[in-house]
Amino acid sequence: MQAASGQLQQVPTRFGQHQSVEHGGILLALPALISQGLLQASQVYTSLPKGYYGLEHIVLLLAYMALLRIHNPEQLKTCKPGELGKLMGLDRVPEVKCLREKLSQIVVQNKAEDFEKYLSKQWIEQQACLYFYIDGHVRIYHGQEATLPKKYVSRQKLCLAGTTEFWVNDQQGQPFMFFIGDLNERLKDAIEQHIVPALMEDTKNVAPAEHTDQPRFTILFDREAYEPAFFARLYNDLRIAVITYRKYVKDQWPIEDFKPIEIQVNETKVSMQICEKQTQLGGHLFREIRKLSNKDHQTSIITTHPTLAGATVASHLFSRWSQENFFKYLIEEFDFDKMINYGIEIVDQNKQVVNPVYSQLYQQRKKLIEKKRRLEAQLLEAMENNINQNINETKKWLEKQATIKEKIEEIQVQINQKVEELSNISSKIKLKDMPEPSRYNRLKKESKIFMNIIKMIAYRSETALFNSIKPFYKNNEKDGRQIIQTMLSSSANLQPDYENKILKITIHSQATPRANNALKHLCDLLNQTETIYPLTNLKLVFDPIAT
Repeated sequence: MQAASGQLQQVPTRFGQHQSVEHGGILLALPALISQGLLQASQVYTSLPKGYYGLEHIVLLLAYMALLRIHNPEQLKTCKPGELGKLMGLDRVPEVKCLREKLSQIVVQNKAEDFEKYLSKQWIEQQACLYFYIDGHVRIYHGQEATLPKKYVSRQKLCLAGTTEFWVNDQQGQPFMFFIGDLNERLKDAIEQHIVPALMEDTKNVAPAEHTDQPRFTILFDREAYEPAFFARLYNDLRIAVITYRKYVKDQWPIEDFKPIEIQVNETKVSMQICEKQTQLGGHLFREIRKLSNKDHQTSIITTHPTLAGATVASHLFSRWSQENFFKYLIEEFDFDKMINYGIEIVDQNKQVVNPVYSQLYQQRKKLIEKKRRLEAQLLEAMENNINQNINETKKWLEKQATIKEKIEEIQVQINQKVEELSNISSKIKLKDMPEPSRYNRLKKESKIFMNIIKMIAYRSETALFNSIKPFYKNNEKDGRQIIQTMLSSSANLQPDYENKILKITIHSQATPRANNALKHLCDLLNQTETIYPLTNLKLVFDPIAT
């Protein structure tokens, strides 16, 4: 009654004694969630309006949902609200409408970007990380309300409407930050205008001193952002090193120049044939490292890092697949591309984008040129056949050549028309100058940013638990994360002791002895953290294993 009438700020958290609570194992993740900064949302967001559930309740529930693979509020209907409530010291968790209302109260504050900056700085300083992997991920849009530019989606090999998120991870794939593009930003522009300024701010306390020969930090990305002048400018002006693949490689180095060397890629030792030389690109000098494959293919890497060993440069860049695995895992396990809310926002109308009309004409011209080249190949084949045929077949081949030549001339006329049309149209256009029906807008970003942060925290927490059981669980790379998911979904007994300020959580037995052994060691490690459950004075004590 007090909550409904607005007289209660939020309900007190109080645990009862319960047996076999579904998903009770999720409390194993609480120390990791707290250490990753989940509850620091209260440092950024203001308290929610008076009601039964407070800000801490909501962010905890959202993190629990992510780790339990409950992908959206509607899926809470399949869970027993009282069971989840017991794990939070409440009589029940909010139902769908209430949870969406609480989410709206958080999102309307427009502080998701501040929360993300707060956490990224904390994570980078904790890890003292100076190597950052940057890549874009296209979130495909299938709706009708928004008008979005098309982007090439490599995993589907198609150009589809969508938005691009640019992510920054470490060498193991741990996420630090992300930036959601408005329209069709290139990776290079996102790096230069958004990511580099953010990283410079976040690495202030961990970057080497300016008078040393070490770069401030190093960024790694694929060929999409390739531009030698850009790389040189980053190092000369900002002391930021780059490691990336080289494009347009035409020469081959002598095979005898390559030397076998053993390097470590994502905790795996690999033997490679490596060679390093200096090369000049666009008037700028770079270090070039090449890897020789078993089939004598040479993979070229360039860098502006002045002191890093060539083998280490290769090791860092070949570890880039950890970021691709991060995207794949989030899509499969965390419903990463899910539409969070519906609605569109107006983009700055003075922003310039690629003119869709120009792009369409350019593609038409490109297809005509390709068609012309195929016909020229057919013409050459017909001419060669004519030479090899006897005199009786000559007339037939001459007629075929004439037909092909006529088609080539017709296509050339069309190509010339397209070239003339292109010369009369600007390749760029301001949004305000686009026709109203096809004018670009964007999807609302605030709720997507907030939920991305929750999923980042959940992923980092799950990774921390996964790393904790590695020494105690064989084949951890194969099914270690699956074992963590099983542990978090296990039932548990709750036994609060308010006199001694303890909340004892007894996790039920796992399916195999080795999983139970990993759980025992995990509980021992978690008990050493002496974590206090939020909004209480109860210390968590984990005790395996109830049978």
